Amino acid sequence: MTTRIDRRFAKLAGEDRPALVTYFMGGDPDYETSLKVMKALPKAGSDVIELGMPFSDPMADGPAIQAAGLRALKNGQTLHKTLQMAADFRKEDDDTPIVMMGYYNPIYIYGVERFLADAKASGIDGLIVVDLPPEMDAELCLPALKAGLNFIRLATPTTDDKRLPKVLENTSGFVYYVSMTGITGSALADTSKVDDAVRRIKQHTDLPICVGFGVKTAEQARVIGASADGVVVGTAIVNAIANVIGPKGEMTADPAEAVATLVNGLAQGVRAARLQAAK
Repeated sequence: MTTRIDRRFAKLAGEDRPALVTYFMGGDPDYETSLKVMKALPKAGSDVIELGMPFSDPMADGPAIQAAGLRALKNGQTLHKTLQMAADFRKEDDDTPIVMMGYYNPIYIYGVERFLADAKASGIDGLIVVDLPPEMDAELCLPALKAGLNFIRLATPTTDDKRLPKVLENTSGFVYYVSMTGITGSALADTSKVDDAVRRIKQHTDLPICVGFGVKTAEQARVIGASADGVVVGTAIVNAIANVIGPKGEMTADPAEAVATLVNGLAQGVRAARLQAAK
């Protein structure tokens, strides 16, 4: 099985540069605006898109992403509409990888078999489901792999060498290293510790390692990109959208332009980083 994710990371490895992986919440603040943001991401320099699935009880998300999910749900976003957003995006872009990220509950209610079929038909390439541990791989991970989707697992600073092989067992596409414990949007982790963690994980897998949580600036992206195969940015993008929404929900500026400006700067930081030959 070769997905758009596999092809994109192979291409970037040939260019000797890390990926910029960008997260946004599907349907925030509304469907049309969110789709416009999604379309702006690759043009601004995003290599992989993480499409958030809004959920009413996002226990691992910080205040910014929680608020984005609530805005989306309030304006009628559903899992079906999030899949439709990917399908609409694919009408213009058949190359940029899309990873759906969220929680298992909406997928379970939608129906796993139906969801996987619809995700594949919509042009989804991979899944990150943050509340499904490896012990529950039969629920979604193994069916997803059978359906031709990558299943991307999270590793954290507390994932030790004993636990890591289990986490990596059915992981594909890339490994998402959460550079700190806690909720999304926390302060940036110690970059020297990130470098050590990437080296340690690479002793267990040949998959690309993407590092996220707390990245907000081009300089931070450049530093992390020096050792990681990808830099993940989420909260900063969600905040860029929130910052142009007025108190009554009115737009004070174009969210897609605000996101594009931020992502363009981050992309320049990532492109300034070069993976070291000896890791």
